[in-house]
Amino acid sequence: MMADRDEVGASNDDPYEVVPQIHLSRGRRTLKQIALFILAGAILGVVSYGWSQWRYLQKVNPSGDPAAATTFEVRESDDLRSVSNRLEDLGIVVDSGTFRRYVGDEGGLDLVPGFYTLRPRDHMGNLLRALRTSPAETFVKVTFPEGFTVVQMAERLAEEIPGFDPEAFIARALDPSSVPGTDYVPPGASSLEGLLFPDTYSFAVSEKPVQILKRMVDLMERVGRQEGLDDAPTLLGLSPYEVLTVASLIEREAKVAADRPRIARVIYNRLALGMNLEVDASLFYGQDPDRDFASLKALDTPYNTYLRGGLPPTPIANPGRASIAAALAPAPNPRANDPICRDIPANSPCVYLYYVLIDEDGNHAFSSTLQQHEANIAIAKERGVL
Repeated sequence: MMADRDEVGASNDDPYEVVPQIHLSRGRRTLKQIALFILAGAILGVVSYGWSQWRYLQKVNPSGDPAAATTFEVRESDDLRSVSNRLEDLGIVVDSGTFRRYVGDEGGLDLVPGFYTLRPRDHMGNLLRALRTSPAETFVKVTFPEGFTVVQMAERLAEEIPGFDPEAFIARALDPSSVPGTDYVPPGASSLEGLLFPDTYSFAVSEKPVQILKRMVDLMERVGRQEGLDDAPTLLGLSPYEVLTVASLIEREAKVAADRPRIARVIYNRLALGMNLEVDASLFYGQDPDRDFASLKALDTPYNTYLRGGLPPTPIANPGRASIAAALAPAPNPRANDPICRDIPANSPCVYLYYVLIDEDGNHAFSSTLQQHEANIAIAKERGVL
């Protein structure tokens, strides 16, 4: 029987040969699984990395065109995190973390307090470039037309310079002592109105209101000296400030260049005769421009030249060079053979005392008597210019 078992056992496969075959098959399967797992992981990693990079680039450069430019302020207390968070809150960047990563990849950012012009959803490279440009290096050209008031200048500055505070500008302009070296300002003056030369300036967006005012005052004084304003006491018996006040009236009244010297002559004639100036433009100074003329004419203010004699207490606007020149060199009175003088008695002076807008081109008709003036008013009304 034992021999039989041995024979039977001998007829089977050798167990020492079977076991290695079993282990080799499982090992191969395990290695293949590991390889497949590694390959899948690698593919997944590549896909994931590609996806994350694509998402990153989408956030760095959002789709579509950037929005209209807006003003962004970097504050004294800001760091990159607070700036990036606020950029996201304002919709300028789509993700604050991505912006911080981008800044780090691009070499960092030294923040300088001030105002910056940024376009929401612009490429982060453009935003970073703008934030790396110091406000002191960013200049804005601002043009002030002749005849602008302090308030209008403040509004224009606020329109052109990001973050500009118009109220601070007006407050400084109402305190002449805050701007040193203003030679034409008389003691006790309440405003720099009339002393800010209208021109085109290049202002740094970081300039303070007092610095802007100083530049404008300095230019007015330079132009004034070029035109001979320092000689006003000798030429006209008026101070430079009073002549600037006359120039401001001319600036607001004249529509064409030829009328400026004659309007100046009307003003000086009326002052010499003790007549009220009755300058319409002065009524509107500091008032609602939509208010009707009749109510303004009845309103007793320091600038109502119908009710009060002499010059207004301050200029009513900031005059340009042409009006200053006209105020310093008024036109002569009409000659005796001028049609204006036809009805004047032989021994009476014929001088310019009245004017009224007479046509749509802005020309004025001048007269020496109230009767002539009323006739001109009737013509103006008939033509529809009054």
